[in-house]
Amino acid sequence: MADPAGTRSRLEHRLAQLEDRTRRIESDLRRPGDPDWPERAVQRANDEVLEHLGDAELAEIARIRAALTRLDDGSYGRCGSCGEQIEAARLQALPDADTCVGCAGGARSG
Repeated sequence: MADPAGTRSRLEHRLAQLEDRTRRIESDLRRPGDPDWPERAVQRANDEVLEHLGDAELAEIARIRAALTRLDDGSYGRCGSCGEQIEAARLQALPDADTCVGCAGGARSG
């Protein structure tokens, strides 16, 4: 891994963005419903989209926190499946990656 401090900074920055966005989504979902029936239907459809976005962001938050833990314990950059080094290009593109390209694609069995 070329730059642990830079990687940590990127992960922490993205984590802060996601946590802020998740807080806003949760706030939007808690707002009172519109008393007008057609408006309430539209609002419910919008809430379903927000819930889906929130779920995806919560999953990314968990992956980022796990990557930060791997940075702390020295296992960052090692594939969690086969133990080989994760490709630098993959970590650059997906700094929260915990598997190499081969294992992520199912090419290796462990």
